[in-house]
Amino acid sequence: MALTNSQGLEKTYSLMIAQSFLTWVFTLAVCSLVIGFPILILVVTIGALLMVTLQSMFSMSAALVIAASILGIHILGIVGTAAILTFRGIHPQDVTWLAWLNGRENSTALSVYAACPLTCDITTP
Repeated sequence: MALTNSQGLEKTYSLMIAQSFLTWVFTLAVCSLVIGFPILILVVTIGALLMVTLQSMFSMSAALVIAASILGIHILGIVGTAAILTFRGIHPQDVTWLAWLNGRENSTALSVYAACPLTCDITTP
């Protein structure tokens, strides 16, 4: 009986860690695409300069080497950050600015629509 319960708890904990890690990977990927878009201009500029300088050393594959290294560093950064956050015990449901991810409503934000003062007092017969 005790052996069965401990195996169930280990499976539950492993699934919780995996879920937390994958949620962090998804969240960081989305945030890097949305928020990090202006940084993309800087990364592309630096990549183009590196490609021009490496073109003399690598005849055909300078563009492939630079593109693969930029993409690889980006993916490793996302996965590494997600692993650090997961193993430190910071779960996405504990972060306050990620309420949209968990489906919880932000009770402090109150939506006021521009047309509401004009239409809120109208009652239909």
